Amino acid sequence: MPTITKLYTMEEASQHNTNEDCWVVIDGKVYDVSSYLDEHPGGDDVLLRATGKDATDEFEDAGHSKTARELMEQFCIGEFLEMPPPIPELEIVSKNQEFKNLPHKILNMSKQYWAVPVAVVGLSVAIGFLYLRKK
Repeated sequence: MPTITKLYTMEEASQHNTNEDCWVVIDGKVYDVSSYLDEHPGGDDVLLRATGKDATDEFEDAGHSKTARELMEQFCIGEFLEMPPPIPELEIVSKNQEFKNLPHKILNMSKQYWAVPVAVVGLSVAIGFLYLRKK
């Protein structure tokens, strides 16, 4: 009969972040290392800093031995249930609706950016005046 593995979310694992109750997530598994904090060669603060996040990279960077990897199996209490990222809500706009508001959008833009056409016209008039004056 297959063993049923308990699934934990990161929120659940991150709530266990004290010296008396410490869980870490490594390689998709959740470990209750509360009883190992005092024995950990790197100190308990290393394990406490690993709570509330996936600590796989930190574990791999530390270069743990095969013995350490075997030892950690006795602390495994379940697997990490990775929640999928939320799907953004899409806004559906019909083409008719898009063109319906076009004159209103153009009018608003012309009110907002009136300085650019005025500057172009003013500069053109000034250049034209200087050109005619030289003749």
